[in-house]
Amino acid sequence: MSDPFLGSEEYSERAHELYNQGQYDEAVEVLREGLSLYPSSAELHIGLGYARLAREEYAWARAGFERALGLHPGQEDAMAGLAETLLKFGERARALRCYDEILALGFREDHDLMIQIGRALFREGMFGHARGFFEICATHHPESSEAAASLGYAAHRLGDEGSALYWLRRALDLDATHSEARIYLGNVLYDRGEYEAALVHFERTEPHEHTDELAIWRIVELKKSIYRLPTGDPELVPWRQRLQELERDLEPVDQLLTEVEAIQPDGTVRDPTQLELFGTLLVELQGMQQRRSTEMHRVRTTRGVTYAGTWEEIVLQMKMDDRHWSEVSVSDYMEQVARKRRAETGVIIPATDAEAFVRGSALAGLLRILR
Repeated sequence: MSDPFLGSEEYSERAHELYNQGQYDEAVEVLREGLSLYPSSAELHIGLGYARLAREEYAWARAGFERALGLHPGQEDAMAGLAETLLKFGERARALRCYDEILALGFREDHDLMIQIGRALFREGMFGHARGFFEICATHHPESSEAAASLGYAAHRLGDEGSALYWLRRALDLDATHSEARIYLGNVLYDRGEYEAALVHFERTEPHEHTDELAIWRIVELKKSIYRLPTGDPELVPWRQRLQELERDLEPVDQLLTEVEAIQPDGTVRDPTQLELFGTLLVELQGMQQRRSTEMHRVRTTRGVTYAGTWEEIVLQMKMDDRHWSEVSVSDYMEQVARKRRAETGVIIPATDAEAFVRGSALAGLLRILR
């Protein structure tokens, strides 16, 4: 039963608490109730816009932000929210105009708003624009570990590895407990082949701080390889437990794909607790001088086998599952498969690098790129 004595600000505060707890459905209900009493509250319309945005209801979110701007033109949170929905609809030019207007209104020193805008652009792959807003934030808030780390992420995605390393280390200088930045730095160092340095940073994180499986796989294999730990060593138990927790948290569709990934070409099931594949990866990836990125991808072969990881990790997994080529190098495997496919069908698959090989294999009909 609603409380007739609640004001619009109280509705907004209650919804904000629910939003921060991830209870988006409940937040929407509170905001709709508030708007039934205070339909002219721009603040409630903005809150509803962000709750809808969190539920990926982009058209409804856009309508909420537009209503808020109709009531309060130039309101910066509404403009930022509208711009984010415009990005979802592919209206990048208009979104950028909204962001430019926010800057023109004098909000460059608003730390949270600049980070929010940068992240929205980053999520849409607009890394150069994202970097610009993170730079604005870092300029006005040089003490912000979050701004420094965000600059590191954007620089890395833009291929500026030197700047990425600088800003990630700067973020950790500002806040040694910034686990997200430390995990990212560990992954960058791993990709550079600096395995011991990567492990130094990985070991300064706790299992519960990891929300992605990649770094945990790497931690387990680095510990096994560098410290010569056996598979069942107690030191590895917390990390394996975290892997199991992340697997349980998967959405049903992702869980199904994970189960499919465990099925090997011969129909047997790969033991989900075995990570020996990544020990081989640790050795073979040292010879891969040009790692393109740590962005994760997922592919499915015509036999229904699914692989996930970077382009290089996907190719390595494919090679390890192919009994004919499992003993050769990754480069030899790509060349042999490409040569065989060309002889059989006349289709040319590039074997110059992992990404080209996977994309070429998709065009040749050998697999489908899911992500």
